[in-house]
Amino acid sequence: MTPAAPLCLGLLAVPALAAAVEGLPSSGGMSLFVSFLQMGLALLVVVGLILLVYYGTTRLVKAVPAFGQSGRQIRVVESRPLGPRKALILVEVGGEYLLLASTETQVTLLKQINMLEEIELLDEQASRGSFLAFLNKSISRPT
Repeated sequence: MTPAAPLCLGLLAVPALAAAVEGLPSSGGMSLFVSFLQMGLALLVVVGLILLVYYGTTRLVKAVPAFGQSGRQIRVVESRPLGPRKALILVEVGGEYLLLASTETQVTLLKQINMLEEIELLDEQASRGSFLAFLNKSISRPT
């Protein structure tokens, strides 16, 4: 039984409740309440169906390799903006790294990096001056 099934059954019971309430001596306020209740239940059913479809499609997208992340051969490692609509982009394609310059009208290859050691060297140089690296060094020192 789906999660929306109890809501559907409740929605079907509201007209019967409305018919029973209409026989009672009261003003038109009770039929307004029943209509509001029926509208609220219908809204819950619609929102429940939307969430159910969303959950199903996200599971499907993750399960099918053509839609998922598993078949990706191109990965953007890092991007640094230089100005309005200008950036340096480090991209990994099939195990080799490319440094690209992106402007408003074109993308230019600046450097092709074949060795992983060069990337690690760049990472070490970047981490030397960071505040987080300073904190890590100060915490690791014996007191």
